[in-house]
Amino acid sequence: MTKQASGTEHILSQIGQFKGPAPVHEWDPPYCGEMDMRIAADGRWYHEGSPIGRPLLVRLFSSILRKDPDGYHYLVTPVEKVRIQVDDCPFVAQLMDVEEVGGESQITFTLNTGETVTADANHAIEVTVDDDNQPHPTVHVRDGLWALISRSVFYSLVEVADQVSRDDGKKANNNNQIKTELVVSSSGSEFVLGTV
Repeated sequence: MTKQASGTEHILSQIGQFKGPAPVHEWDPPYCGEMDMRIAADGRWYHEGSPIGRPLLVRLFSSILRKDPDGYHYLVTPVEKVRIQVDDCPFVAQLMDVEEVGGESQITFTLNTGETVTADANHAIEVTVDDDNQPHPTVHVRDGLWALISRSVFYSLVEVADQVSRDDGKKANNNNQIKTELVVSSSGSEFVLGTV
């Protein structure tokens, strides 16, 4: 942590008043340097190289996390902003629940912080492919922050997916090509997990 960056105690004293995520997108405090804090790819939080073992502390810090247009992640309070390192996604979706509500399927994820996110138009499920050609499934949590969907949860998501055949718009030998996609629906939105 740099000399300009404030200590964790000071930050904690400012965020203890909020229930759930704080309105960090409304705050524009001065940048106070970097903090030696890292969120590993598996969702574990570290401070000065040691794991943060208290789940309440992780929840408090995650409630003031923001990703700015510069691509960096910050802990933000009304009076200061400190940069932290995030190896992949700041959250991990560890559990999934599928319910029928009002005739529509709802897919709700529970994150490593205890927060829940229901996939919908504002909380999209996206699957890209990583450098090893493996699926990298994510769900949008809030304000540009994403959760990695754990492998076991992704397998469960694939199990509830429907196979949908679609015209991909490409012509081969004057015939349209049909592709089959794995699709899940949640809260009136469809999300493609991949092709078969």
